[in-house]
Amino acid sequence: MIRVLLFGRLRDVAGFGDTVIDAAPASLGALKRLIGERWPELSEALKGPGVQTAIDRALVRGDASLRPGAEVAFMPPMSGG
Repeated sequence: MIRVLLFGRLRDVAGFGDTVIDAAPASLGALKRLIGERWPELSEALKGPGVQTAIDRALVRGDASLRPGAEVAFMPPMSGG
C-alpha cells in the first residue's frame, strides 16, 4: 500500500487530495506510470515545471525506491513572500 497526497492545483486537477494505492509499486517511476493509467490529466500535471515530490516527508529528485506503507506527496511550485 502507498498513500498518495496531492496539494494545490494538483489536488484540483485530480479531484481528490489523497488516495491509497493497494498494490504498492516498487519505485516512484512505477507509481507515476500507474497514475498515468488511472488519471491521465493528473499524470500530465505532474510533469509540469516545478512540481516537487516527497517520500515520507523527504524531498526527492528523479526516481526512488518505495517501500510498502510509504507516503508520497506531490506538490506544485510555491509562490509568495
